[in-house]
Amino acid sequence: MAQCVQSVQEFIQDSFVPLVAALCSEEAERLTRKNSLSFAELVKPFCRLTSEVHMRDPNNQLHVIKNLKIAVNNIITHPPQPGAIRKLLNDVVSVSQPAEGLVANVITAGDYDLNISDRSVKASVPWYSNWKETLMELNTSTFYSATTPWFESYRECFLQSMPASDHEFLNHYVACMLVVSSSEPEPVEQFLKLSQEQHRIQHSSEYLYPKWFIPNTLKYYVLLHDVSTGEEQRADSIYEEMKQRYGTQGCYLLKINSRVSNRGTDEQIPDPWSQYLQKNTIQNQDGYEDCPYTVISNKNTDHLISDGLDSEIKDGLSNNFKTHPLQLDHPSGSLDSTDYMKATASLQDSKKSNSGTPHGACLTLTDHDRIRQFIQEFTFRGLLPHIEKTIRQLNDQLISRKGLSRSLFSATKKWFSGSKVPEKSINELKNTSGLLYPPEAPELQIRKMADLCFLVQHYELAYSCYHTAKKDFLNDQAMLYAAGALEMAAVSAFLQPGAPRPYPAHYMETAIQTYRDICKNMVLAERCVLLSAEILKSQSKYSEAAALLIRLTSEDSDLRSALLLEQAAHCFINMKSPMVRKFAFHMILAGHRFSKAGQKKHALRCYCQAMQVYKGKGWSLAEDHINFTIGRQSFTLRQLDNAVSAFRHILINDSKQPPAQQGAFLREYLYVYKNVTQLSPDGPLPQLPLPYINSSATRVFFGHDRRPAEGEKQAATHVSLDQEYDSESSQQWKELEEQVVSVINKGIIPSNFQPTQFCLNRYSDNSRFPLAVIEEPITVEVSFRNPLKVPLLLTDLSLLWKFQPKDFNAKHDGETKELGTCDDDMIGTEAIAEFLINSEETKVARLKLFPHQTGELHILGVVYNLGTVQGAVTLDGIDPSIGLQTGKFVSNGLSVRGRQDLEIQGPRLNNTKEEKTSIKYGPDRRLDPIITEAMPLLEVFFINFPTGLLCGEIRKAYVEFVNVSKCPLTALKVVSKHPEFFTFGGNTAVLTPLSPSASENCSAYKTVVADPTSVRTALLSSASSVDFGVGTGGQPEVIHVPLPDAVLLPGASVQLPMWLRGPDEEGVHEINFLFYYESIKRHSKMCHRVLRHTAVICTSRSLHIRATVCRSNALEDEEGRGDNMLVFVDVENINTSETGVKEFHIVQVSSNSKHWKLQKSVNVSEDKDTKLASRERAKLCFKAVRCKNSEENYTFADIVFGNEQIISSASPCADFFFQSLSSEFKRMHVQSHTHVSQRATKQSFDETVRLIQRCSEVDLNIVVLWKAYVVEDNKQLILEGQHHVALNTVGKEAFSFPQKQGFKKILGNSDWEDLEQELPEMVLLKFFRPENTPVPARPTPEQLSNLIKTSLHYPESFNHSFHQKSLCLVPVTLLLSNCSQAVVDVMIDLRHKTTSPEALEIHGSFTWLGQTQYKLQLKSQEVYSLQLKACFVHTGVYNLGTPRVFAKLVDQVTLFETSQQNSMPALIIINNI
Repeated sequence: MAQCVQSVQEFIQDSFVPLVAALCSEEAERLTRKNSLSFAELVKPFCRLTSEVHMRDPNNQLHVIKNLKIAVNNIITHPPQPGAIRKLLNDVVSVSQPAEGLVANVITAGDYDLNISDRSVKASVPWYSNWKETLMELNTSTFYSATTPWFESYRECFLQSMPASDHEFLNHYVACMLVVSSSEPEPVEQFLKLSQEQHRIQHSSEYLYPKWFIPNTLKYYVLLHDVSTGEEQRADSIYEEMKQRYGTQGCYLLKINSRVSNRGTDEQIPDPWSQYLQKNTIQNQDGYEDCPYTVISNKNTDHLISDGLDSEIKDGLSNNFKTHPLQLDHPSGSLDSTDYMKATASLQDSKKSNSGTPHGACLTLTDHDRIRQFIQEFTFRGLLPHIEKTIRQLNDQLISRKGLSRSLFSATKKWFSGSKVPEKSINELKNTSGLLYPPEAPELQIRKMADLCFLVQHYELAYSCYHTAKKDFLNDQAMLYAAGALEMAAVSAFLQPGAPRPYPAHYMETAIQTYRDICKNMVLAERCVLLSAEILKSQSKYSEAAALLIRLTSEDSDLRSALLLEQAAHCFINMKSPMVRKFAFHMILAGHRFSKAGQKKHALRCYCQAMQVYKGKGWSLAEDHINFTIGRQSFTLRQLDNAVSAFRHILINDSKQPPAQQGAFLREYLYVYKNVTQLSPDGPLPQLPLPYINSSATRVFFGHDRRPAEGEKQAATHVSLDQEYDSESSQQWKELEEQVVSVINKGIIPSNFQPTQFCLNRYSDNSRFPLAVIEEPITVEVSFRNPLKVPLLLTDLSLLWKFQPKDFNAKHDGETKELGTCDDDMIGTEAIAEFLINSEETKVARLKLFPHQTGELHILGVVYNLGTVQGAVTLDGIDPSIGLQTGKFVSNGLSVRGRQDLEIQGPRLNNTKEEKTSIKYGPDRRLDPIITEAMPLLEVFFINFPTGLLCGEIRKAYVEFVNVSKCPLTALKVVSKHPEFFTFGGNTAVLTPLSPSASENCSAYKTVVADPTSVRTALLSSASSVDFGVGTGGQPEVIHVPLPDAVLLPGASVQLPMWLRGPDEEGVHEINFLFYYESIKRHSKMCHRVLRHTAVICTSRSLHIRATVCRSNALEDEEGRGDNMLVFVDVENINTSETGVKEFHIVQVSSNSKHWKLQKSVNVSEDKDTKLASRERAKLCFKAVRCKNSEENYTFADIVFGNEQIISSASPCADFFFQSLSSEFKRMHVQSHTHVSQRATKQSFDETVRLIQRCSEVDLNIVVLWKAYVVEDNKQLILEGQHHVALNTVGKEAFSFPQKQGFKKILGNSDWEDLEQELPEMVLLKFFRPENTPVPARPTPEQLSNLIKTSLHYPESFNHSFHQKSLCLVPVTLLLSNCSQAVVDVMIDLRHKTTSPEALEIHGSFTWLGQTQYKLQLKSQEVYSLQLKACFVHTGVYNLGTPRVFAKLVDQVTLFETSQQNSMPALIIINNI
């Protein structure tokens, strides 16, 4: 049970006190009425004695009575009705509520800190966020026990309002005070009248009520004297007369009203009556909002509880004693909730009329002392002697009647020492509860004596009498009397000082069972339970107490059941091992019964306290039930905010309720919410709990939606909300933008540069305020999730925002506009009329704002009407949401308008040490855009843009640029990671044809008709790399778009040709274009804008080209110049037949270089055209010669195989060549960058090596131009294309796409072809560590062989007559060519070097005549001819390639042998004639 203010002994003593009746004359009542009190109320605060009292028991032993209290009541001649008592108890409980602001009581039970107090409503409900902190704060090292003042008030009122019964005498009056005023004409006669009236009430059969203890009731005569108005001498004389008539111990002169009412009001006199008359209202600070009740309940009241004076006293002696103040106006004894509400309203009215009346206004502190002295005198001199005398008389009567020896004391020893007769069980006894004893029956005299002893705290004697009476009653099977004796015997045994015997709990058990089951008297059973439970609790027998309390719960009284269940719950929580869940369960049961009893506030409190246990334990259904009940009760009590919060909690948890129940919860919530909003229609919009918003998933998009493609026109892909975020792609776009901004700002990225972000999401960098442009929409994508199993209908859904106008060119700022959803002249807001979210669905809504002014915009959240769809519950297993996908949705008419804020938490900071050791989050400003001035807006359309190309294929498309804004744009550039994919043409490009339709059957190249005589011979032209954007020092990836006049005016559009070349590698390619443009007018916030486009091209195989270059053995050409080279080009058709390519034609091979040019084709074949069917290979051989050095211009040489010459120095052929050249340079630069550090250390020696290396380097680029004949839909198409091969080193094979060189080197050609056929998707991964390999100290033999080139000129066959002349002399010319740019010393050694027997066979048969060594010096690029003679003695075939050539640079010491391994053997045939 809950902790009580009193101890159990005090509680029982105050529950059973001697009753004294008060009978007042009309004049005496008038005197007390001056203080707004009746006589009984006047003396009530002073009815407890402040000192000990002594009396003697029948054995003449002195007995001490401590803390004795008496009760003085007005005489009521009609017993109260049960219905009236029920109403009274209801009122007492309802007005006793936990007071706000008092110290909360916290019980620590296991893992729980349970707040059992006034704050429990706040501390336990789900919406009270700091409940845990509150409990911990209150629970600092002190153990609090919960108090339940409403239960104590109920118990007190219940015990005092019990009607007197014939089977016991505890509620019978022991004495009667007769009160007369001294101002009456004949006070003594008035006393006589009152005495006769009392005698008539007690002894006349007309009055059955009240009950009197003994026939000879003590009469105590009180003369009431008004000091302020009465004559004191007269009062004294009357009192003297009274003392003579009634004796000094039978009368008293009480002087009151000493205070003059018109004296200064500043003197403060205490009001001891308020705690008795209004004590419950003091605690009722948090009373019902609609009716704060004021029911007076005090501890030892009579059967009347009322405000002010007793109604029946007002008419003096002529009042009607039969009418009880608790008499109901209607005959029914039961109360329903409506009657209860009416009754409480009437109580409220009576309280209003009397609440301001002070009590004891005419009394001074001296008067208080006089009243206290009067009660003490009455008790000492009148009451206690009377009781002592009565006990003696009863004792003597019992001894004489029973024939017992001397006294009960000695008798009890015999009774207890003798053998005990086993008591019969209740079930064996007959139902004789209706047996009545006559008043003079000795059994009743024993009971009467026991009750008197009990009232004066003589518990030992009382127990003996009760025990004796109990046996007599059981023998007579008088069960009602027996139960009463058992009950009081148990209480007496408990109250005996020194505890001579244990508390006989089984007595109480038997009494309760008898009252309830046999006597059918629940009131007496309840009293037993209340007493026994309190006793068991004091002995820490909480389990037995709880069982007792629960046993008495029944359907006949909801209030009693609720209170007892609540106390049982407190028993569970106070156990040594607290049973917290049992506590919570019984609090729920108590709350339910409180609700049935109309005690809504107590019901709410019980549910809230139970919620502390169930919350957060995963018992969602229990939580839902509690929250639903809390919501219902709060709504009934008009605590609408609490009701809304409780229903909100049901909805926001992941509910396991069925759809029908969830729908009911939602409708209830909407109904309550509607009531809340109707109370304050102009208040701020409330926060709605549904649907859930995933704030971090909110995306913000700046700009217009993308236009769809129209026919051949394809709009730039740009950015849209439909695209998924890709961090890698995002980084690429950022790098492209930085690249172009760096070029615009001459290599420096400005400090205030902010990468353009069109779509902001959880992955983007949201640390800066995003920029939006005036008159361009801002789209916010909000992710909603419906956690319920019923659909939600959102109507009139729009964004909530705050805007501060600002002119960024001026200093003055405008006023902030808050939540201006209706202020469309600043920010236009688009609303979604209906937005349906099906059950458990996640759905995004895209909401738009249209800014019309510059300034700072803050998007706060969303505002909408929340409602449900009619018939949303599933019927017959068919989900109704299936039919709700289209058309208008039928709302059930119940919707509330509210808002939800978008609160986005930024990324966690993790940079500094402080940030790493604490939890800090950065800002997320995606919802706070800055609206800037108007900017140009570009749209780009691609016309005839292909989706599939052959590798290297050239296609001409057109790009249309449209300025859709009101500002002109300029500085249009495009940047891409793949500049070799496209070109707009160089400065020399001829814009032919101008329109896409005119170019359908035209070549993408610029061509001229070839001269038939010039077939296989080079046609020369030249071009500067500057014309094609290469070599200007800028980034080759940033390409200027050649707009006419460099400006695109508002609304204007322009079409430009764009040539595309298929990437060299097959597969799917994503190529990113970033179009950059600026406004003519410079802005402070936004400097430029960009537009994105991603082209997806699928390429398929075409040709694979390999080329090598080697020195020509003919060191001199026809014109006598040296330094000729041969170029071998190997072209293979690796196209697969699926693409429909019939055959490839090699139409032209061009070279471009600053130093070399192709001179002619040296193929033996006379076939004019070179055709390649699938998997065929062609070998071409060309002669290359050095051309005049030109630092700027490249020399283009075209060798035409067809009828038309493609001018390779013009667009687009030269464009793609220069772009591939620049990407090749870039790749070479990255590779060579690692060697810089080593070069500086060995500068002198490296120069030598570098000179030698240059001998083997060539700078020759080959362009193979082709046509492919494709059959598609029975039509033949001609595709064009070109491949590039960069030849850098003599003798080293080069490929048209170098990324697969590794394969060829590892696998060999044949294996590589097989691999290409079988595993086209296979990629070989090579893991290696890049090493900074130093430049070799010595040149490689391959490089040395290229320093000096040698060639032998001799006749292939020589006829000689060995008969005529035995020695055959053959002249041989040795040509020496210096391939380097330096002077070279050369030494030729003609001596045979014997290396092997085979060499002897070949070389030993001839010899060189003349010098065996020559030393020469060759200038740069010089060709020297040395005449030699070879001598033969036999016919045969000889190899003349034996001379060994050594060379060194002039300023070097070491000689290097130039190897001739790569030379063809110089074979000569010597014939004999």
